[in-house]
Amino acid sequence: MTVVGYAPGAWDLFHVGHLNVLRHAKGRCDYLVAGVVDDDMLELAKGRRPVVPVIERAEIVRHIAFVDEVFIETQPDKIETWRQRPFDVFFKGDDWKGTDKGLELERRFADVGVEVMYFPYTVHTSSTALRRTLDLLNGHRDHARQGRK
Repeated sequence: MTVVGYAPGAWDLFHVGHLNVLRHAKGRCDYLVAGVVDDDMLELAKGRRPVVPVIERAEIVRHIAFVDEVFIETQPDKIETWRQRPFDVFFKGDDWKGTDKGLELERRFADVGVEVMYFPYTVHTSSTALRRTLDLLNGHRDHARQGRK
């Protein structure tokens, strides 16, 4: 039996932490589907749009050697995602492990026979940190430009 894994993410400002998640996920399944959350869903979840649009993020992830398929998520319910694109194992960062959201996710997936597997969250590299750095750099550049006027 082929074990299908599902690793959802924004995959915005792709970095080594993202690569590690996909590498670990592929090591735990036969066929890996990477879920790419669309721009509107990210804005609802995080309160801001991604830096890189969904079509470009999907294209980047599609070309990662560990990924067998890309699925663009257009709604927030992971069970509905599973209904649209069935899988056996759901991969999530361990920042969810033991939380109310994580326990609810585990319970809902257990009802349909899906295992939830957690991976270490890469603390030292994150898209949020990269975004902050870009914002600082852009602010510095804008400030420098204003000083030249």
